[in-house]
Amino acid sequence: QVQLVESGGGLVQAGGSLRLSCAASSGRTISRRTLGWFRQAPGKEREFVAAIDWSGGTTYYADSVKGRFTVSRDNAKNTVYLQMNSLKPEDTAVYSCAAGKPFGGGAYRAMSTYDSWGQGTQVTVAS
Repeated sequence: QVQLVESGGGLVQAGGSLRLSCAASSGRTISRRTLGWFRQAPGKEREFVAAIDWSGGTTYYADSVKGRFTVSRDNAKNTVYLQMNSLKPEDTAVYSCAAGKPFGGGAYRAMSTYDSWGQGTQVTVAS
């Protein structure tokens, strides 16, 4: 299990871009762990956004963000990123990153697949 901290959230106009970062605490590594991004809007359930496998070679996206968001990772920096382009007001939510078990598998869309979670960063998209 690793401690994760998100950053990069903020207020942006519709059509703009933001880049979220999620870094593991010092002394811990995200290498060989599947990494996911989830979001939760006020009054709504948390939903899957994107994920990337431990090798960085396979990515997954929710239909609502496919073509606009890009997930990537830099194992040397113990960091996973979520580049968000063409943002819409509907993207407004608290975004959280999550890490699975080393070399672990499972349904990438399922929260139960992940055993480490960040506290989240607020993304607000104005119309």
